[in-house]
Amino acid sequence: MEVFVNNHRKFLFISLLIFTTALMLFKNEVIAQQKTIILATTTSTQDSGLLDVLIPIFEKKTGYFVKTIAVGSGQAMTMGQRGEADVLLVHSPGDEKKFVAKGYGVNRRLVMHNDFIIVGPPGDPAEIKRLKSSGEAFQKIATRNALFMSRGDNSGTHSKEKSIWKIAKVTPEGQKWYQQTGLGMGQTLNIASEKRAYTLSDRGTFLALKGRLGLEVFVEGDPILLNIYHVIEVNQTKWLKVNAAGAKSFAEFMVSKEIQDIIRTFGVEKFNSPLFFPDAGKKEEGLGR
Repeated sequence: MEVFVNNHRKFLFISLLIFTTALMLFKNEVIAQQKTIILATTTSTQDSGLLDVLIPIFEKKTGYFVKTIAVGSGQAMTMGQRGEADVLLVHSPGDEKKFVAKGYGVNRRLVMHNDFIIVGPPGDPAEIKRLKSSGEAFQKIATRNALFMSRGDNSGTHSKEKSIWKIAKVTPEGQKWYQQTGLGMGQTLNIASEKRAYTLSDRGTFLALKGRLGLEVFVEGDPILLNIYHVIEVNQTKWLKVNAAGAKSFAEFMVSKEIQDIIRTFGVEKFNSPLFFPDAGKKEEGLGR
C-alpha cells in the first residue's frame, strides 16, 4: 500500500511538473507573439536601406520585434486581407483606398513620398531623353521596339507603370520587346541593366543601387510620377490574431517627428539628395507642388 501511495505521489508530481512546464511554454509563446509585429512592405523601402535604419530604432524603443516581409504593394495588401500581416507600409494609393474601404485596414496615414523615374541604357536607343511626358516616353519605347523590363508583380510600381501605358494608349503585353520579371525593384533594375533595357523605378531604390547599374535617368518630373507611401494598420475586427497594439505602435512611430526628421535626411550624406521626403500631417493633394 505504501509503495502504491508513493508511486501515486510521484505520478502526480510528474504530471504537475509537465503541466506547469507546458503552461509556462504556452505563456512564453503568447508573450513572444504579442511582442512580434509582421510588417508587409514594398520592396523599395527595403532595397533603399531605409528600413535597415528605422526598424532597429523602433525595436529598441518599444521592445517589439519586427518581422519584415518585402513584396510588392499588391502582395502586401493581399497578406493584410488574409490576416497574415499586422501593419503595411505601401505605395499604391488607389488600391490602398479600396483596401480600407472594404474594411481590411484602418488608420491609413501619409508617411512620405519620392518619385518614379524612367531609366534606361546609355545611348538611349528610344531617344526619350529630355521628354517631359512619361506617356510620350512610353509611346516612343513601344514604337522603337526598345526592350522594357516590367516588374509584373502587382506592386505599386507595376500599377503606376500600367497607368502610364494606358495614358500612352499602348498595350505592351504579348510584345517581344516587353518582358516581366515578377521580381522586386532592386532585382528588376539589375536585370534591366544586364539586358540594356528601360524600366520604371522609384528614385530611392535607383539611387541606392546606382553605383552598380549601367542605367541612366531619362525622364523625371512628370506629375504622374509622384510616388506616395502610407502606413496602414490591418483591421483586427477582421482577424483577431492581428497584433493591433503593435501595429498602432509602429504606425505612430513612422509618423513621429523623430522618424520624419530621419527620413528627411536619409540618403543626403551618400547621394547628396534625400531618397524620401517626409509628409506626416500633410494633405496628399498638395504633394509634389
